[in-house]
Amino acid sequence: MDTANKQIEQQITVLLRRVQRIHLATTTGDVNLERSAYGIMCKLADDGPQRLGALAHAFGLDPSTITRQVQALEETELAHRETDPTDRRASLLDLTPHGRDILEETRLRRREAFFRAMADWSDSDREEFGRLLEKFNSDLDRLRDAAEV
Repeated sequence: MDTANKQIEQQITVLLRRVQRIHLATTTGDVNLERSAYGIMCKLADDGPQRLGALAHAFGLDPSTITRQVQALEETELAHRETDPTDRRASLLDLTPHGRDILEETRLRRREAFFRAMADWSDSDREEFGRLLEKFNSDLDRLRDAAEV
């Protein structure tokens, strides 16, 4: 294995540990968002209402796992289901106004934490880092989609 690949794997492992620490440190007041809840809420906020099957696919999870995670969001009134207007037999999950408020507060805290961590980075370094992260995530999705064929 070449040195760059080894370093990338090691640093991603470190990043995953750090992200968990940031997750715990930036939860919003009286609402303790599980990591899975935060991910689902971000997907809904960024991409709009989703069928549970689409969420399961996006996260690479079994539909029963997504169903349990979604039920927790519904029980805490952070998300709700509504009838899919394109197929009245199906439902779409969306955030409640309260869920949007909680997500926005949490995202703001996380962005502030990231900004503090990169306070001495130049604008171009932050832009390049964001561009490369986006490229990396797109490439991971491409590999996932190719494996499903």
